[in-house]
Amino acid sequence: MEIFRTRRPWNAESPDTLVLVCSDGRFQKEVDEFLHSHLAISRYDRLYVPGGAGALARADTEVARADRFRDECKFLIEAHGIERVVLMFHGPAEDGPTEAVCGDYRRRLPTASPADIRRQQERDAAQIRQDRSGDRVRLEFYSCEVTRDGRVRFVQMLV
Repeated sequence: MEIFRTRRPWNAESPDTLVLVCSDGRFQKEVDEFLHSHLAISRYDRLYVPGGAGALARADTEVARADRFRDECKFLIEAHGIERVVLMFHGPAEDGPTEAVCGDYRRRLPTASPADIRRQQERDAAQIRQDRSGDRVRLEFYSCEVTRDGRVRFVQMLV
């Protein structure tokens, strides 16, 4: 028995963009707004995972996890003809609430300050960029930051 039918028909054409973002639902609407309004991306493959882009970083204790997620990304890139990958990190801005720290980074770095975690995210982004250099895919890195007033800003990470 059918319980729901969409108004829009299914589109068989694969999107050319993959977005890798943290599964933290507190940022979902803001990320969607950024992707649609600022980057003009309306159709994209989504990979929501704890830590977002950080899941691809080969930290000492996270090598197997990073390799698994790298394999998933590689599959999507090849199978769907992805040309652009948007990689996102999140946390508080310099003046933002500590509750905005990424839970996955907090798990991995339990004694680190928000500033230390932000620096680790920057190192992770640089490592991911270096490991993927030479690929035909365009990588874009962003930090999704909660400010003191509770607004979310997006900052391009220059790695």
